[in-house]
Amino acid sequence: MERVMSVRVAIMTDETGWHTARLKKAFRTRDVDARCVDLADCRIDTTWKPHGLAIPGFGHTLPDAAIVRGIAGGTFEQVTLRLGILHALRECGVPVYNDARAIERSVDKSMTSFLLNRYGVPTPATWAGESPAHAQRVLMREAAAGRRVVMKPLFGSQGKGLKKPGVKLPSLKPFSQVAYLQRYVDAGTPGFDWRVLVIGGQAVAAMKRVGGEDWIHNFARGARCEAAELSPALADIAVRATAALGLDYAGVDLIPSEGGRPVVLEVNGVAAWRGLQSVTPVDIAALLVDDLLDRKLAASKSALALASGDERF
Repeated sequence: MERVMSVRVAIMTDETGWHTARLKKAFRTRDVDARCVDLADCRIDTTWKPHGLAIPGFGHTLPDAAIVRGIAGGTFEQVTLRLGILHALRECGVPVYNDARAIERSVDKSMTSFLLNRYGVPTPATWAGESPAHAQRVLMREAAAGRRVVMKPLFGSQGKGLKKPGVKLPSLKPFSQVAYLQRYVDAGTPGFDWRVLVIGGQAVAAMKRVGGEDWIHNFARGARCEAAELSPALADIAVRATAALGLDYAGVDLIPSEGGRPVVLEVNGVAAWRGLQSVTPVDIAALLVDDLLDRKLAASKSALALASGDERF
């Protein structure tokens, strides 16, 4: 007898593969119908009743929830529209995991740094602006104090486009005319950093990324993944960083500063976990699915029931 799946979830992704297969398997275990949807194929259509929002595979209805696995790059207008679809789902009462506002905060490295600093999460000193003159002064001041800085694209991942300039500021053209500078933290040789995965307010797994291309410790850049102890200090800082950005789940990148104290470099709101899964026994996809269904979707249903006065929930 075929199982009837009453809950339907959209996995928002621009490509299918290992991650989406793991998620779909975890959803099937929970008797949930999960379908991959490319945000580029969605549209706002005010003639599409009753919601004015068309999500392929769901007809004139909407999914019960959505999980964001990937957002393809594109023009400013294309990315704005894709994020707008996620905003629209939230406006229609569909819980989105992570929602558009949280993703916007994590994708923009300057906002990530601002929020980490604002909420007291340890992170290296950071400067972001459009003035080459100010950026040049930062480089000279840091160099005079015997320090280095890292120059990063405002948007980007997997260690792409990172530079360690000297005292002369490189052209801002490759950085879209924005100077994002972060004080360099030397992790020694071979260097390493930590990736901690936080789900539903709890740190669930950690790994070390050792080596890689020069000083960039990314799995995609050749770093070696090793199991790491999830110490109370690592867990606490990673959870606080995730909360500062308002994320349901996140991959938090940390590096040991002087004295070994972890500091947060970046927070990924659309985190991949294939490398981490290779060194941890926990089923990461299952944890993500359980948190979405048992916390996020359950809270949404309870709020809807309270609003409607329905006491059955």
